[in-house]
Amino acid sequence: MKMSTDRFTITAEDYLAETSALFYLNDAVTQLLEHREEFIQFGIVRYFAEYFTSVKNGNHILFREFSYVKGTAHNRVSFIHVFWKCFRQIGKNRDLLTMMEYTSLLQLLCPDFPAEMVQNTAKIVLMEDATECPMSLSDFIYSFQIQFYYEEFLESVLAIYEDLLVGKNPNTVIVPTSASSETISSEETETQEGVDSSVLLECIEGLCERFKHKHPPLSAIKEALENSTRVSYYSFLMALAKHDGISREIGALPNRSDLLIDPEMDQELERLVAQVAISPTSNSSSSAQGLKEPCRKPSPRKSLHQRKRIEMESDGSTEDTDSSEN
Repeated sequence: MKMSTDRFTITAEDYLAETSALFYLNDAVTQLLEHREEFIQFGIVRYFAEYFTSVKNGNHILFREFSYVKGTAHNRVSFIHVFWKCFRQIGKNRDLLTMMEYTSLLQLLCPDFPAEMVQNTAKIVLMEDATECPMSLSDFIYSFQIQFYYEEFLESVLAIYEDLLVGKNPNTVIVPTSASSETISSEETETQEGVDSSVLLECIEGLCERFKHKHPPLSAIKEALENSTRVSYYSFLMALAKHDGISREIGALPNRSDLLIDPEMDQELERLVAQVAISPTSNSSSSAQGLKEPCRKPSPRKSLHQRKRIEMESDGSTEDTDSSEN
């Protein structure tokens, strides 16, 4: 969990707000009251210790409701990181999944995760076109990171963008002009793609002052908007998703070059595969080497039956023979 370096100089109220300590304490008490019989036997002190340990480790968001998962910045980082850890193998296999398939994966971790957020992520990856097309994990997860972590900020950016599209500038007062000039401006808006990058940047700078730290670094926003004179909303978000500095600032995912690398997880998988390979119940290793299946020995029960039949026949009994003939 990130904490400011000047945490010892800020007020207690600001510190509690920055670390979301009251949010977690309230949830811990709520969970304790809902499951009091179980946790009283477990030990209240131990319960609180393990609750906050799970918060620190980032696995506290597993199978929780969406309102809790998005409740704090730390929760959002933890969820993105857990999603990557759980489904990194999809990227290693170079599988391409559709929007609905990614929604299903997210809902395995958070049952009520909204499909709308996945749809917005797909619009970033596919530039709002053909959102049913399959996507790679690397393209999806970095766009999802931007959409999920900065959700409220991006909603405000979209509102500004839509105002600029129709000729409204949130930072200026609109003065009505003649009908002819309005017609010309509307025609220009329709023919030109996106909005003026410098105007959008000016509006976003004012927006960042209101959102304080809950927005991408302003330097990264400037880099994303300085590449072209005009920009569309989703091309702007794609530029943010590809910015390594923003990903490092969030801290949930590694660089793109290291996205599919996880030595600890790889070692664990190799250990599990090795256990399966040497398991007595596994025939995969022998079949892979083309070895013949070993001959099966006669069952001990069958041998006993044969011996019993021989003994009965030696006594002159025909009961067994008659029954077999019938």
